[in-house]
Amino acid sequence: MTPPTPLIRLSGVGKRYGSGEPVLTHIDFEVAAGRVVGILGANGSGKSTLLRILAGVSRASYGDITGSPAVGYLPDRFPGGQRLSARAYLRHLARIRGLADLSGIDPLLKRLALVGSPDAQLRTLSKGNAQKVGLAQAVLVRPDLLILDEPWSGLDVGTHTVLGELVAETRARGASVVFTDHRPDVVGEHADEVYRLESGRVAPLEPHPERKRITLLPVSSSVDNWSAEPGVHAVADQAGGVVLTVDAEHADAVLLRALSGGWSVREVAPCSQ
Repeated sequence: MTPPTPLIRLSGVGKRYGSGEPVLTHIDFEVAAGRVVGILGANGSGKSTLLRILAGVSRASYGDITGSPAVGYLPDRFPGGQRLSARAYLRHLARIRGLADLSGIDPLLKRLALVGSPDAQLRTLSKGNAQKVGLAQAVLVRPDLLILDEPWSGLDVGTHTVLGELVAETRARGASVVFTDHRPDVVGEHADEVYRLESGRVAPLEPHPERKRITLLPVSSSVDNWSAEPGVHAVADQAGGVVLTVDAEHADAVLLRALSGGWSVREVAPCSQ
């Protein structure tokens, strides 16, 4: 079966500002339709530069870019210092993007829990509320490719959940999402594909196998070499017993071995990695 044509593809793309060191070096990266792609990287690693190139607001220094999907883009620094109100700003951008029906603006702002009146000037909004307006302008036009730069930064807990819903809804209608974050747990929670951007290059991040934490207590003088057991990655002494970090696929075998060897199982729990 022929793989689907990607919405956008970067081939050998690099970016350098002036005569400084390159920010991005020979990036090969593509986004397929209906996927959520998370890009993980430390602050200053070039994540924002990569997203600006994907969004078409910055030119690559070299390389090829194919595909021109309709883009909704939330930059890392949303321009919140304007005299326009949130409502007027969204109406203005919607008209520029060719959106005739503006009835979705107020419900979207309400869903994002914008604090205060939508008629308040953008320059009076807090960072979190300006971020909500930025999200609204990105998703309002129902783009083919939604590009979000650190979108969870500065948002309250309730809006974290709403943003996750908006990302899932975008994917469900066949569009794609690319977002960045520096926290592995955030990227892993929302992305179908995870990439790491480091030293100017991007590479897929292989998922870790699911693991379990098993806490055992000896019934008598039980002694076992748990580190030699298949699937056991770590053994730690704790309160007279041991705590094992085990691949989920080997957990049942380890538990059977423990019970038959005179150990009591105190706890079996998911293991964060």
